[in-house]
Amino acid sequence: MKPLVTVENLCMDFDGKRVLDNISFTIAEGEVLGIIGRSGAGKTVLMHLMRGVEQPPTSGSIIYHVAACDSCDEIGVASAAGSPCPHCKGKMTAVDVDLWDEKNSTMKRRVMRGTAIMFQRTFALYGNDRVIENILHALDDIDYPSEKAIGRAADLVDQVRLSHRMMHIARDLSGGEKQRVVLARQLAKEPFLLFADEPTGTLDPQTAHLVHSMLTEAALQNQMGMIVTSHFSQVIEDVADRAMLLDEGRIVKLGSPKEVIHKFMEGLAESEDYQVPELGTTILTSRDVYKRYISVDRGVIRAVNGVTFDVSSKEIFGIIGKSGAGKTTLSRIISGIIEPTSGEMNIRIGDDLVDMTKPGIEFRGRAKGYIGLLHQEYDLYPHRTVLDNLTDAIGLEFPKELAMRKAILTLHMAGFTDGKSREILDRYPSQLSEGERHRVALAQVLIREPRLVILDEPTGTMDPLTKIDVKHSILNARDEMDETFIVVSHDMDFVKDICDRLALMRGGKIIMIGKTDEVLASLSEDEREIMGKAAPQE
Repeated sequence: MKPLVTVENLCMDFDGKRVLDNISFTIAEGEVLGIIGRSGAGKTVLMHLMRGVEQPPTSGSIIYHVAACDSCDEIGVASAAGSPCPHCKGKMTAVDVDLWDEKNSTMKRRVMRGTAIMFQRTFALYGNDRVIENILHALDDIDYPSEKAIGRAADLVDQVRLSHRMMHIARDLSGGEKQRVVLARQLAKEPFLLFADEPTGTLDPQTAHLVHSMLTEAALQNQMGMIVTSHFSQVIEDVADRAMLLDEGRIVKLGSPKEVIHKFMEGLAESEDYQVPELGTTILTSRDVYKRYISVDRGVIRAVNGVTFDVSSKEIFGIIGKSGAGKTTLSRIISGIIEPTSGEMNIRIGDDLVDMTKPGIEFRGRAKGYIGLLHQEYDLYPHRTVLDNLTDAIGLEFPKELAMRKAILTLHMAGFTDGKSREILDRYPSQLSEGERHRVALAQVLIREPRLVILDEPTGTMDPLTKIDVKHSILNARDEMDETFIVVSHDMDFVKDICDRLALMRGGKIIMIGKTDEVLASLSEDEREIMGKAAPQE
């Protein structure tokens, strides 16, 4: 195979700290390269540089080996050189483009139009438009002939196996379905290289495996190269032809996925054991909670369908289920973001039981100040430092010295070392890895000292070592601050390690509730496949 991209001696510094250190490798036409490493390893920085966005590298080069039409803006892989342009029948000529050379700005724009990306944690869809309309928008963006657009959009829907959802409103889709619409929108651009940055971090294992299959099939069917970053070995195993392990900005291993994953998994064992503390009185009571929506296409949707449960003070309570089971809707009702259609939701504040279903400062308004929520689509203020995000940006007005002390303490609770906490206080979110941003968002919740914390997919894009750090931080917060947690997750290994009890949801209902091991042991074979490897095998 001919080379598609050559990265030579690439270095990147932020505030005097080297985050990429002498990176060199080549990716071939049609090859799928998996990049794995823990949070802060440099994966996202490398991907941004290869896409040509944000600021240029400190040193080194990224060379694209392509073929460009001499009569129009068409661009393709180098092996197309000498053939007629598929659009204007001009001649395709081989050219090497140094992406960050200022003299190549015109060619850089053409190269960037030949690439596409699937972002982390954000689905980037027109939420109120139908699936087919979302794809038509993507075709319109590249000036695809209008008379052929409907047929092309339908073909793309078929390719990602969503023909049965073609007329559904995008916001009503599950997370896995949304991610497949995103893939179809990117394929509409007919890219020669697709960047997939943590594409399935928040999906349940079964749905993630389906999306991985879509990615692999798309790469083969479209003769498209692909770079996939992930913290998870299964993603690399499912998708990649070749893999790279990054650690602190350096390439530690480059080779087969099996070899690289073996190296990555070294030293991931834990050493700490925790005893479950004595739980306190009931802090949250849910009785017959319903949430119904009306959809033009689907009629009445029972997102939450008669849910009843209790949570005790200092308990870590897990809510599990596949995509679309109603977990996130339930978490938003508990946090007071949305109102239930009917039922009771009471939370204990001090000695009072506060009814969350009633509006006003004495009811839901009062309780919301004591409930923290870290949702899947969390966001940080991009133009504020980490310190500002933790204090001023959420209305906590401290003297500078106390603000820094409180921020460092809270970042430590969220999985950072004291040294790393001090190091990142003056950084902006764009200067952090995705995993680091996620932990800062967790700290942003904890710094308000809530009585109840709801974590919606808290480990979606974290590497195994960072998940261990976050597990310890949650357990420490429970022990040291008498904190109570509700964890909504697809990550069965994580909930198995951290939750005292689990509630299993399906179709908006709680099917079973009990001790974590008992609920996991009771799963059917199909549920075990959906929920992941933590469920015991018979």
